[in-house]
Amino acid sequence: MGGISRRVFNGALASAFARSTVATAWGDRNRETSVVLLLSGVITDGGWSQLAYNGLKELKARHGFKTAYAENISLAQMDQVSRGYSDDGFDLIIGHGVEFSSTLLEVAPDYPTQNYFVTTFLPEPNVPHNIMFVNMGYFGAAYGAGVLAALISDKKLVVGFIGGDDDPNQQRMKRAFIAGAQHTVPGIRALAIITGDYDNAAKGREAASILIGNGADVIWHAADVTGLGAIQGAVAGNVKVLGCYSDQTDLAPNNMATSFEMNLGGMVISVAQEVASRNFSGGTEWRPPVNQMWLQKCGNNGDYNPRLVSADEWNIFQKVWSDIASHRIDVEALVA
Repeated sequence: MGGISRRVFNGALASAFARSTVATAWGDRNRETSVVLLLSGVITDGGWSQLAYNGLKELKARHGFKTAYAENISLAQMDQVSRGYSDDGFDLIIGHGVEFSSTLLEVAPDYPTQNYFVTTFLPEPNVPHNIMFVNMGYFGAAYGAGVLAALISDKKLVVGFIGGDDDPNQQRMKRAFIAGAQHTVPGIRALAIITGDYDNAAKGREAASILIGNGADVIWHAADVTGLGAIQGAVAGNVKVLGCYSDQTDLAPNNMATSFEMNLGGMVISVAQEVASRNFSGGTEWRPPVNQMWLQKCGNNGDYNPRLVSADEWNIFQKVWSDIASHRIDVEALVA
């Protein structure tokens, strides 16, 4: 397990960490730590890219880091862009997404005194000493969403999950959601539709309509733009919905019970602080606890909407959520 997992991973601020001006591998003289964030998307996407970019902004504004970013990077451009920032001497190059994995695995050995971080699973057991990957707890989050969906279901008959691409991770998230619901309310049915598309709101609306037609009164999605359609479908069917990746309360204020927001900003801050304090654990996969990597947000309501979730239901969920984070519930084994 990487060094970060043994340190406090504190939400959006990570203010307890050391200052970024420290002695580095290039000598004993203090210098400003520099971080670049590489994105295949755009910083205005309202989710995956923007949340990570918010962490980068926080690094510069509150922690004194030198920062840069590049967005809309195509697969064909990744090697050139990565090497360009490496040549510029950036201390930490973050490739935000699985699409950067192969490129940075090739680039990292050519710049052994710099550090690389890819926001996806460790792709193979042995990787260069200066690159780190991360398990962001997708399956634990999905299990937790299934638990909460079952708890807040009024009829306690059916809850539903809507996924994006039909890939192994989405299939495991589906299984985790189903397990969470069924282990929480015996006899409840957890239905799932993997749409095969992350970027089709119409498919999300259609999937939501199908699930509602089959009795689902709570829906959770993990499907980006397709998920936006799922939220629209939940509103149209007047059922409860759980957001994903970012706080989506504003999209359905009367139906959104809570959102499972990825703490991508905190992740960026934490790994940068590890580089600054010379505690970066390259060659490993960082596994932050699920309750620090995923945060429940519900706009001005705080953690959850009290009109849709009772205090008792929330307390039961929080106990299970803590058990997932501490591995008293072994979600990985359930979805293997």
